[in-house]
Amino acid sequence: MKQNDLLTRTFTFGVDCLKFLRTLPNDPESKLVRFQLGKSATSIGANYEESQAGSSKGDFRNKVKIALRNARESNFWLRILENLDGYNSEEFKHLLNESSELKNILAAIVNNTKL
Repeated sequence: MKQNDLLTRTFTFGVDCLKFLRTLPNDPESKLVRFQLGKSATSIGANYEESQAGSSKGDFRNKVKIALRNARESNFWLRILENLDGYNSEEFKHLLNESSELKNILAAIVNNTKL
């Protein structure tokens, strides 16, 4: 059976975001972002995983749409961090880039799934 690369990427993105969030300071703004980004980043993989067992093409598409919304939200929170605290590490750049790529991939899946 062929490994689904997107399942791996979405899972890894969630884990990498959680690891990065451990490095944030304990100020009120970081606590807010930590909670929101932690939820949205891990929900991408959870919803894409759920889509694999969709009962129909419509169910599959809806689950992927939810994953897409979470990818957009994750990208939003990462951009907040970038503008708020000027994060510029390679790890952070990778997360920001991966969130953009996941958005594009998931959007293409939604757009190309015929009902």
